[in-house]
Amino acid sequence: MTLSRRRSQPVGDLALDSGQTLDGARVSYQTWGRLNEARDNAVLVLHALTGDSHVVGERGPDHPTPGWWPGLIGPGAPLDTDEWFVLAPAVLGGCRGTTGPSSPAPDGRPYGSSFPRITVRDQVRAESLLADALGIRSFALVVGGSAGGMRSLEWAVSYPGRVRRCVVLAAGARATADQIAWSVPQLNAIRLDPAFHGGDYYPGPGPRAGLEIARQIAHATYRSALELELRFGSQAQAGEDPLRGGRYAVQSYLEHHGKKLVRRFDANSYLVLTEAMTGHDIGRGRGGVEAALRRITAELTVGVVSSDRLFTPADGEVVATAPACRELAVIDSPYGHDAFLIETEQVFAIIRRALTGAPVPVPHRTASSTAASPSTGAATASRELRAAAVAAGPSLW
Repeated sequence: MTLSRRRSQPVGDLALDSGQTLDGARVSYQTWGRLNEARDNAVLVLHALTGDSHVVGERGPDHPTPGWWPGLIGPGAPLDTDEWFVLAPAVLGGCRGTTGPSSPAPDGRPYGSSFPRITVRDQVRAESLLADALGIRSFALVVGGSAGGMRSLEWAVSYPGRVRRCVVLAAGARATADQIAWSVPQLNAIRLDPAFHGGDYYPGPGPRAGLEIARQIAHATYRSALELELRFGSQAQAGEDPLRGGRYAVQSYLEHHGKKLVRRFDANSYLVLTEAMTGHDIGRGRGGVEAALRRITAELTVGVVSSDRLFTPADGEVVATAPACRELAVIDSPYGHDAFLIETEQVFAIIRRALTGAPVPVPHRTASSTAASPSTGAATASRELRAAAVAAGPSLW
């Protein structure tokens, strides 16, 4: 498969839900495949919180991490580039080329604390302007997980005439109190770091310690209690004794993920994107969630993770009440929320069915009953996870 390079597209002045305008916004993106003459073979892939446009491919000068959904795109892949033109934008407010807090403001200095509050709808509006600029009138499929799932759903609600099929993975119709609550200590950890300087820390390193702690908190919610117990239990980190100032193995694991994120991500973007997620509500200004779901005309597929304690199966069941929903798929996994990135065999099968219209398997249990009862995948994982730590790659929620 030909490597895809990152491009940047001006999308003009962006009107925001707050009433403010983001002047001269740009959207960074990558593409695979070729847009056909009818311009009706486009697929939109939307990344999660700390992801980017690099869905597949090796790390490189423009890409600090390998692709986050390896195997999804390419000849013969679920998104077969012999048939589909795949577009993956970097989200508004991030730090991977699309306008965000570290981007130059009109005065030439980084936005920093002056970057406006944005919403998931603002992010989708920017993506729609990118599609306009590329001459894409509609998408055969819009797909995303977690924060990307929020945007995928918002696409189907905001632009029903432009989305023919929609896949929402590990996401809900609105942010819940629990999800908002978990975000609060993350945001505080960053803002209370002395190096934050009110958000105007450029060109300095910024609140690295605060961002590390925020990621540690978040990552614990991305994995299930079962997986953490089976992998780590109360074991000490190798060569250390917690009773003498050493660390537990699970403590070392979380600290490792915090340090990994700091090397590649901007703290202000973490704040902006997290607050966009906590403000997610497809029913706001539309008469509520139920009314918003009725606006969807795309064939809707919803995927939930059986062990997800952050975006629970019950959250996905609400989305699946949309009249346009054709499948509520359960990703049976012990890994928790991150399973939408890890369980690629199950996830890609869901995407294939959505894109091809293949028959929907008859479920043996509802999503919430699957979550409430012991997972068959968990039984297998009990042996596997005790034998070795799972090399699951970066969490990109």
